[in-house]
Amino acid sequence: MEATLQTILFWVFAILGIAGGIGLLFNRNPVYAALSLILNFFSIAGLYLSLQAQFLSIIQVLVYAGAIMVLFLFVIMLLNLEHESGVTTFHTRRALAFVLGLAFVGEMLYVFRGLSAYKLEGSFEYGEVEPIGYQLMTYYLLPFEMISVILLAALIGAIIVARSHKYI
Repeated sequence: MEATLQTILFWVFAILGIAGGIGLLFNRNPVYAALSLILNFFSIAGLYLSLQAQFLSIIQVLVYAGAIMVLFLFVIMLLNLEHESGVTTFHTRRALAFVLGLAFVGEMLYVFRGLSAYKLEGSFEYGEVEPIGYQLMTYYLLPFEMISVILLAALIGAIIVARSHKYI
């Protein structure tokens, strides 16, 4: 079986994504868990690039790996979460969550068992930036501008609320 560059990149990004998810689950330090989540977000962006969905990849990096993770890290550092004690006990919730997780993985393997035989045909240009920009600036210009005005009003409201409180 011939390994193409796309296949190799898929496996590299898939393994990195799984490693980031496992690192997120098993890290006790919240900052390291957040960094594992960033690794997961970047691997998802790489998978989007391998599917020729450049716009989704850019949005994944800018919005999730950039803005959302900066917000998560600020919250973690503002809460000043300390390292949890090393004592772990058996909880029935953990056992139930583990069993449900295994059931979910088994179900997904059952559902997607023969899906690799199907090939997508045709040209898909909706993963690129130009067609999405064209749709936003022609057919969906009014809703796009309405969302911009609502977000601007929310930003101004947040600034007014933040300035009205006196900090101790």
